[in-house]
Amino acid sequence: MKKVLSLVLAMITAGSVLAGCTTLEKDETGNYDKGAIIDMYLTTEVYDFDPQNSITDDAMLKAYSLMYEGLTTIDENGKWQKALMKNYKVEKDAEGEFSILITLNNTRWSDGRTVQAADFVYSWKRLLEADAANEASSLLYDIKNARDVKTGDATVDDLGIAAVDTYVLQVEFEQKVDLDLFFENCSSIALVPLREDVITRYKDNDDVEIWAQKSTSIVTNGPFCPKEIIYGTTLRLERSSYYYLDAEKEEPLDKFVIPYRLLTTYGTGTAEDQLAALNSGSIFYNGELPLSARAQYANDVNLTDMMGTHTYVFNTNNSLFAKPEVRKALSMAIDRNQIVSIVTYAKAATGYVPCNVFDSKSGTSFREVGGNILSSTADVAGAKSLLSSAGVNGGSFTLSVRNNEVDLAIADYVAGVWGDLGFNVTVEAVKTTANSTDPQNLKVDNFQLLYDSGEFDVIAIDMMMLSTDAFSALSQFAVSFSGNGVDMDSENYDLYGHVSGYANEEYNALIESAYAEKDRAARAAILHQAEAKLLEDMPVIPVVFLQDAYLSSSELSGIESTYYGTRDFKDTQLKDYMTYKARTASASEDNAAGGEG
Repeated sequence: MKKVLSLVLAMITAGSVLAGCTTLEKDETGNYDKGAIIDMYLTTEVYDFDPQNSITDDAMLKAYSLMYEGLTTIDENGKWQKALMKNYKVEKDAEGEFSILITLNNTRWSDGRTVQAADFVYSWKRLLEADAANEASSLLYDIKNARDVKTGDATVDDLGIAAVDTYVLQVEFEQKVDLDLFFENCSSIALVPLREDVITRYKDNDDVEIWAQKSTSIVTNGPFCPKEIIYGTTLRLERSSYYYLDAEKEEPLDKFVIPYRLLTTYGTGTAEDQLAALNSGSIFYNGELPLSARAQYANDVNLTDMMGTHTYVFNTNNSLFAKPEVRKALSMAIDRNQIVSIVTYAKAATGYVPCNVFDSKSGTSFREVGGNILSSTADVAGAKSLLSSAGVNGGSFTLSVRNNEVDLAIADYVAGVWGDLGFNVTVEAVKTTANSTDPQNLKVDNFQLLYDSGEFDVIAIDMMMLSTDAFSALSQFAVSFSGNGVDMDSENYDLYGHVSGYANEEYNALIESAYAEKDRAARAAILHQAEAKLLEDMPVIPVVFLQDAYLSSSELSGIESTYYGTRDFKDTQLKDYMTYKARTASASEDNAAGGEG
């Protein structure tokens, strides 16, 4: 009898433990449901989900951070922590070669295939191909032969990375490096693994990659994956069925990711309509408040600093902007405090590098140490004086911006200011168009194409910092570190510099010096000199430092923010979520046999 009683108690205890391991509720059939469907307005629309594409819009980072995961992450204190990396081992051979072996954690892609060391090898080689343009390339320049590969002096097969085992990545370095700095850089969204088989398989009729535009071809290794992308209408992200779940065990679906679905419906109307939907309870999260309501909700939003700077990039090959005095004059005329009052959730840019980027060590602020290089107020008299000294009294040009409310509002203000200096400025909102070579509702991001081409007069971008290191932000303006690759048709295989056309020998030398300096404090001091030189020459105008603001329903709990200023919804819970599910999904869809998605 005692044995029977003990067995019953053990079964009750096991059942209690099982129930405590999941937040999932049971449906009317008695089976565990998949989890909450959280209707939300995540961000403005994104048209390409390739994390290695130039991050010129904060909306891209907000989406990418939910879908991909790298070797490391940065915690709230600015310290790097392991993510995909399980452990690492430092090795030094008889010739003094310095390398590390990185063992990966056991997880799988959203299509069920394991995440392997080869996925990092492919991703990092893709960044460093000589004919590929990507500002993030310099993040990898400590790796053996990386710079030579990018400049065309070595092949990509000479790069010091290899998959020495299925889940073991070997990284060889040019010399002993600061591993803390390397692993901080590994938190960059640009350095996440990618799938060669997927990227090479999906191309349009012009042989252009389109894998990152279709939900049917995108595979991700992060907590969420896109299950439906209908441009102009819907972005449906769902919990990856395989994110860190043990394939050999029957584990709760919500063990690592609590929500089942994050659903953004763009077709419901304007930003004002999305805010009204939040207030009425139709959605539970709003990550992009309309300008008209921002002042009203200034004390109610959850506000975080993003690692990005809203920036105006000049085409310095345009004769009107050839002289630094003209570019500086246009910057001086801008009242950045006025722009902050227009957009509410921003800070006046007093330099190029924003606050959360590290200085001499993790947790220190490059901006605080460097101080204010730019004034937050306008100096119109000084601007006119500079223009006069340059012999310029006006001219006509186009200011190109993304077709969104905030960028347009800033541009309208700035165009008015520059108009008062005698310039005729046309503000152009660059819109997407249909992809005629692949008609499956794909869009061509004409703004990104315009920026990449360099065929603009002045263009407004959200320059998202590539990592927590100021070097990655500043090095792209030096020709050898721009990441824009090599002109393979030129006689001397000339390097392409920054898209602005900026090239300055003194600046190049400062970046070379910073790259060679291995003491972080001394290196930071050089980078401060580089930032000062950059803003003396002013090929770009830092306008405001970006902030992210969101409102959420009291029904939601467990929303967290990353160090980069994006959202982390892995532990987010929706109170009594089953009562809301019928609104967005039928019971037959949610309880379909065969698991998720």
